[in-house]
Amino acid sequence: MEEVSSTKMFPGMNPRKMQQMMRQMGVQQEEINAQEVIIRTPDKDIIVVNPSVIKVNMMGQETLQITGQIKERPRIEKTEEISLEDIETVQEQTGATAQAARQALEEANGDLAEAILALKKED
Repeated sequence: MEEVSSTKMFPGMNPRKMQQMMRQMGVQQEEINAQEVIIRTPDKDIIVVNPSVIKVNMMGQETLQITGQIKERPRIEKTEEISLEDIETVQEQTGATAQAARQALEEANGDLAEAILALKKED
């Protein structure tokens, strides 16, 4: 990764003086070659397109400085389709009703083994 000029972080300052001061303070920085940055929140995604990402390490604590074009989009929850075959498999393995098998699969995000184990624990 390439070293970043401190003038990107502090425009208008003497680059040599700034580098020297940052070294004395134990600050290291490097540029990360990112194509896109996505920040996921509970209700939306924040996307930074064509980002400039700089990782700064100051006394062991790492932070990121991100600049670029910011776009937002609402989060869309991806729901897994639960097949009749999966419901029947869980029923066969546990003796549960179709409704209980479906609910267990939904809670396990479609994971058959996890749904079966959850229903067997209830017994």
